[in-house]
Amino acid sequence: MKSRRHSLLAAGLLACAAFAASAQPAPSAPAEGAPPPAGMHGQRPGKAMDPQQRMERMKEHHAKRMEALKAKLQLTPAQQPAWDAYANAFTPPARPPGAREDLAKLSTPERLDRMQARQAERQARFAKVADATRGFYAQLSPQQRQTFDAETLPRMHARGEHPHGHGPRPGDAPRG
Repeated sequence: MKSRRHSLLAAGLLACAAFAASAQPAPSAPAEGAPPPAGMHGQRPGKAMDPQQRMERMKEHHAKRMEALKAKLQLTPAQQPAWDAYANAFTPPARPPGAREDLAKLSTPERLDRMQARQAERQARFAKVADATRGFYAQLSPQQRQTFDAETLPRMHARGEHPHGHGPRPGDAPRG
C-alpha cells in the first residue's frame, strides 16, 4: 500500500512540474526600438557590445557622475580652476583602432613589452589623476571634503553589491 501511495505521489508531482513548465510564457523578442531587458546593457545575447558604443556609454556615465558630484560639493568660483584640473585629469587616451587585433600578430616577448608599456602609461595616468585629486581636495572646505570622501568612496562587493563601482553607496536605503 505504501509503495502504491509513493508511486501516485511521485506521478502527481511529476505531472504538476510538467504542467508548470508548459505554462511558462515563451521568451519574446523585444519590439524594435524598445529598451533592452534589464542586465543586457543594449547587447544581444552572445554578442559583445561594440567597443565604441561601450566607450561612449562609459563617457556619458562618467559625465553624469561628475556633474552630480560637482552639484553636491557646491563649489565656489574660486574652486572652479581646481575642479577643472581634477575633471580634465580623467580623460582617457585614445586607443588606436585595431590595437587588440595587433597583439595576435606579435610574438610573446613583443606582447609582454607592449603590455609593460601600457602598464607604464596607466601608472602615469594614475599619477596625473592622483595629483589633480590632491590639488582639488586641498581647495575644499571641511564639509566639502566630507562630501567628497563619501561620494568617491570605492564601493565594495558585499551583500549583493557589484564590484567596480556598481551598486548602492554606503548609507543608501537597502533594496528589497
